[in-house]
Amino acid sequence: MEEASVDLLALDSALTRLSEIDAQTAQVVEFRFFGGLTVEQTAKVMDISKATVKREWMIAKAWLKHQV
Repeated sequence: MEEASVDLLALDSALTRLSEIDAQTAQVVEFRFFGGLTVEQTAKVMDISKATVKREWMIAKAWLKHQV
């Protein structure tokens, strides 16, 4: 997913669908993409491991790429 060329309305719709499937993964996207947080910052804010953030970010990007 090229962040610079994302249709934000399509992304918002896809993110809403993702949050219905997996709220934590959707929250990782919100912090990383919209909030601009690093993996470390996201892990700290969400009180989860950096490995979990990395894994969920990777899963979310792949899922969203097929939705947007």
